[in-house]
Amino acid sequence: MAVPGGRGGSASSAGPSSNSVSFKPIEVPQALQNGEKFIKWDEDSGVGTPVTLRVDQHGFYLLWVDQMNEMDLLDIATIRDVRSGKYAKIPKDPKLRQIVTMGSQDTLEEKTVTVCCGTDFVNISFVNFCCTRKEISRLWTDALMSLAYNLTQVNGTTSMFLLKAYTKLTLLTDKAGKIPIKNVIKMFTSNKEDRKRVEKALDISGLPSGKNDTISIEKFQFEDFFNLYKSLTQRSEVEKVFNELVGTPKRHNMTAAQLVDFLNKTQRDPRLNEILYPYANTARAKDIIAQYEPNKYNVQKGQLSFDGFLRYFMSEDNNIIASSKFDLCDDMDQSLSHYFINSSHNTYLTGHQLTGKSSVEIYRQCLLAGCRCVELDFWNGKTDEPVIVHGYTFVQDIPAKEVLEAIAESAFKTSDYPVVLSFENHCNPRQQAKIANYCKEIFGEMLLEQPLDTHKLEPGSQLPSPSLLKRKIIIKNKKKHHHHHHYHKKTPPPSQEASEPTGNGDIASHHAPPLQMQARQGSKESTGTEDEDSSSEEEADAAEVEPVQGQPSEHPDQKPAAQKETEAGAEISALVNYIQPVHFSSFENAEKKNRSYEMSSFDEKQATTLLKEKPIEFVNYNKFQLSRVYPAGTRFDSSNFMPQVFWNAGCQLVALNFQTLDLAMQLNLGIFEYNYRTGYLLKPEFMRRKDRRLDPFAESTVDGIIAGTVKISVISGQFLTDKRVGTYVEVDMYGLPADTVRKKFRTKIIPNNGINPLYDEEPFVFKKVVLPELASIRLAAYEESGKLIGHRILPVVGLCPGYRHVNLRTELGQPLPLCSLFLLIVVKDYVPDGLSDFAEALANPIKYQSDLEKRSRQLAVLTDDMEAPTGTKDEQKKDATAKTTQELTSNGSPSPRPTLTSGVGSSIDLVTETDVPVTNAPPVSATLVEQNSITKPPEILCVEEIVAEPLDKILENKLVKEKKLELEKKLETLRKKHEKKKATLQSQKSTSETGEKISKLMNIKLVKRLSSKNIVTGVFSTESTSAEPLTSVADGPESSANAEPERPTL
Repeated sequence: MAVPGGRGGSASSAGPSSNSVSFKPIEVPQALQNGEKFIKWDEDSGVGTPVTLRVDQHGFYLLWVDQMNEMDLLDIATIRDVRSGKYAKIPKDPKLRQIVTMGSQDTLEEKTVTVCCGTDFVNISFVNFCCTRKEISRLWTDALMSLAYNLTQVNGTTSMFLLKAYTKLTLLTDKAGKIPIKNVIKMFTSNKEDRKRVEKALDISGLPSGKNDTISIEKFQFEDFFNLYKSLTQRSEVEKVFNELVGTPKRHNMTAAQLVDFLNKTQRDPRLNEILYPYANTARAKDIIAQYEPNKYNVQKGQLSFDGFLRYFMSEDNNIIASSKFDLCDDMDQSLSHYFINSSHNTYLTGHQLTGKSSVEIYRQCLLAGCRCVELDFWNGKTDEPVIVHGYTFVQDIPAKEVLEAIAESAFKTSDYPVVLSFENHCNPRQQAKIANYCKEIFGEMLLEQPLDTHKLEPGSQLPSPSLLKRKIIIKNKKKHHHHHHYHKKTPPPSQEASEPTGNGDIASHHAPPLQMQARQGSKESTGTEDEDSSSEEEADAAEVEPVQGQPSEHPDQKPAAQKETEAGAEISALVNYIQPVHFSSFENAEKKNRSYEMSSFDEKQATTLLKEKPIEFVNYNKFQLSRVYPAGTRFDSSNFMPQVFWNAGCQLVALNFQTLDLAMQLNLGIFEYNYRTGYLLKPEFMRRKDRRLDPFAESTVDGIIAGTVKISVISGQFLTDKRVGTYVEVDMYGLPADTVRKKFRTKIIPNNGINPLYDEEPFVFKKVVLPELASIRLAAYEESGKLIGHRILPVVGLCPGYRHVNLRTELGQPLPLCSLFLLIVVKDYVPDGLSDFAEALANPIKYQSDLEKRSRQLAVLTDDMEAPTGTKDEQKKDATAKTTQELTSNGSPSPRPTLTSGVGSSIDLVTETDVPVTNAPPVSATLVEQNSITKPPEILCVEEIVAEPLDKILENKLVKEKKLELEKKLETLRKKHEKKKATLQSQKSTSETGEKISKLMNIKLVKRLSSKNIVTGVFSTESTSAEPLTSVADGPESSANAEPERPTL
């Protein structure tokens, strides 16, 4: 799972990228902490109230206190925008306007601060404040905007959100300046049964527990609040982990050595390069102890208590995502076609496609959220002013000029990277000219009117990079080509109803009769003809043509011109450069033309068909040109398709309905949260390089990409809901079809516990993630009824292993206070079943060799008394050296050892010096790349690039197979030789023991015989003794048993 500059790792070990923007802590200007006098006014009530406006020291809340000491506050994380000057709101009522006007002679707009907040893109509320000078207004506007979009506001740690909850309690005090206990109880729960739990926890923590009680801030510091948190949640699951690590029940603290072992074995990504990301050492462990251990005596001893262990788990040093992923971590200097671009469909709509409302404000909200491509449908206005509307529907229109002004004001407030305006133009030439003039006047230098000198509009030239187009607005509109203005293409037959075109291209009315809604659905949204270039000469070869409008048509069912875009006027056409929409004919034709500045749009059905029929070609097309995919016209409810489907094909502009925060939109918002929320995400390398080949339906590993394995154990939840209901958690993965897993992994339901449900599930295993760079995890907590509580989107690349907390979000991606899950995550490279030992040898050859030697010594205990090697130790060593030299020279000179790249600037040997060498052959990775790559142009062949091959590809290589077979044969020969020698020695030992038994038996018989004769004769007879034959050892026991004994004579 490679990331730029190395492997994705833990937050504490990930290094900064070359163009990193620091993950800045929240810093509140002193002027905002001190406060300022404003008049807060409300249009509905018509009242202006003098207030003192300030921000708390941590930058969590904007609060205001009136003259009666009544206070209210606003969570800064919910602020969407802050405006002053021309775009600030001012009272419509003249009397109210007079009330709020005070101070200098600056205009009311210049002295007004308008704060916009909301929980979605549609329902936005406004809070307005007026001050005495425009300098004050500007200071507060800029500072509040900076605080609202600080990355820490959304991506803070569990401990930060705990501090945020405590801060809110200290702000909402009574008139005596004390904290009401009922506020503390209300923060954690809203039901009667759980209230008793909170009251009991307050008692255990030594705090007042009555609902009418209060407590002073001096007696309720953050440490007291943290103790209350521990009493309420218990965190027995964390204590269990701690006790397992400490080992001895009597020991209460963890040593620095134990912490080092835990950091390296559990919390560290095993795939990290050891040079770029060194292992934790004692110094690192002592730093953690010093930072999180509350007991100073333990710090001096270098020990960590459970309290400190829990604090570390909740800290920024234990984030679930590497902090570098939130920074500007992608290379922004590549062609525009190499990025996924956050895109909106029918941006003006706030609801239903046919009956919903249009809004200027939603353009601002989409751009502020990082959307970099918005759509504008222009139609002729009744007052000779162009409007934006969903044609042939009940949707009301909005002035085009106001929309363009909103775009100019909001385009680059949260991201400096280029914005694409996707025009669908149905206006007559006169109103088109107005649109062009408005663009020039309103956008000014932001408008990209001419192509860059370094990137000309010619075949073979690549699109410029996002960095080169910073703070530029790019127009996407049909381009006028004078040499073919007499022809336009045929389109599929639509419904018959439409307004009548006039001779000069005007449309008498853009409003269709109420029952003719289907006319709109017969336009570009269902036929995919939005981007027909009716005048491109190259298109004429691939499409039929017919006479221009006004001439008789042979097809009475031909689509009326009013439903299609009108021909581009000269003025608007002159503004179009790098994004010129054309009708799509085939991938082959696009490759032949080789024009990066031409792009095509497809509705989701057309794109799906192309993806199924020609997946590889679709990916290759998107390496050089832009493509846009939008929802089918049948999605009247403004629902969304799953964008992952088309990201898998490399489509850049996957346009969604931002007004609907469904699963698809949640995934889109979650993915584009990374790379500093620029709205641009660099596509994986194999989706950019011409010499690489990707099949989006691949089930096996992709050349040069190491598949991954991810295991997630959902252990517990904290403050998931203030209701007394059952909860459960689902874990899904989105990526290639082979990687996507949905509705499979779900915990059991924990009934009646929203405070600290303990799931303690077995790991959910995603065994083989073919393309980790395209995959993401979705964690979602639900009430037992199926209602979503909160979710989180996590990229697989950048996921940190070990025990981690993850804070959940709303559908809009705003953080849920205190709502978190506690997980155990394991990430590693995928290893096929049965090859784990071989993979271990490749990953850690020194350890593998050491284990082999250790096993040999253990076997020697059983066999060393059965073999007696001759010669001195020096002679044995010389023999072994000679044998090794002979093996090396038997197959020719040893070839360089194959290496496996483990990160930038380092590699790991596949075999050690004492291993059997690989025979002379080209490097395995180079051989595989040549076999599986598309032929490179000559200029690319001179570039040497080392590509790490996946393990299964290496094992499939002919040379590796032969060497493996050779080693197996040698091993089998050695085993048989050893078994034979062992059997011989055992046989000899058995025969020797048998001989001794026979000899002893014969001696006994001889003694008995002589004793019998002595009893009769009284003397020994030497003759009888010598005459008695003795059974030899060679005759064996049977010879002795069968020999007939001599009878003694009386």
